[in-house]
Amino acid sequence: MNIYVLIKRTLDTEEKIVLNNGAVELDGATCIINPYDEYALEEAIKVKESQGGEITVVTVGGEDSEKELRTALAMGCDKAVLINIEDDVENGDQYTTATILGEYLKGKEADIIFAGNVAIDGGSGQVGPRVADILGISCVTAITKLEIDGDKAVIERDIEGYTEIVELSLPFLATAQQGLNDPRYPSLPGIMKAKKKPLEELELDDLDLEAEDVAGKTKTLERYLPPQKEAGKMLTGATKESVKELISLLRTEAKVI
Repeated sequence: MNIYVLIKRTLDTEEKIVLNNGAVELDGATCIINPYDEYALEEAIKVKESQGGEITVVTVGGEDSEKELRTALAMGCDKAVLINIEDDVENGDQYTTATILGEYLKGKEADIIFAGNVAIDGGSGQVGPRVADILGISCVTAITKLEIDGDKAVIERDIEGYTEIVELSLPFLATAQQGLNDPRYPSLPGIMKAKKKPLEELELDDLDLEAEDVAGKTKTLERYLPPQKEAGKMLTGATKESVKELISLLRTEAKVI
């Protein structure tokens, strides 16, 4: 089984976001594997454990992304590929990432490609389906269960509170939803082994791509933080009077009645 997992480096969910001239400040910030991609990694490892094969984890980014790739290797992936666009692409978007990944995966004869359902920083959910379209293979999003029997797969996927069951043939791309599994933590032996596993670094030139081939199709006009929440107001005194005051505040300040 030839398995690929597409991951992204994102800010830690506990990290406080700081804007500097409209850009998210990453210097000194803690970054992690996108949480939805962890479900994809775990499912790939489970498939390998049951079916055999090899897992290659791939990301598009800069040198800093090597840390997340090493974590994926420590979890149980066999090889890692960093497609470094740090010096080539200034303003990339989902089109950029999908085009690069699609070009890399052409001719790899992948049986299954896993990706996260969405990235927590953008939340568009575009990259996986775009890559599948480029490769001309089936795509199932938001999967919550996967069973493989030979060259067939039965998948359950979440559709806004309901479950859809899909049967399809390999190869396909699947994006992982929360609830698919419980991602494992890298073990100490896994961390030690990860240091010796191959990590290949590529650039656009290696894929016969130019910067203009992958230029973003969208433009971010503005980034801003949500307004700070005001402190809540405590009402004291007799219940009857407090209720009257609450109704007045809902009408005059909150303007919800």
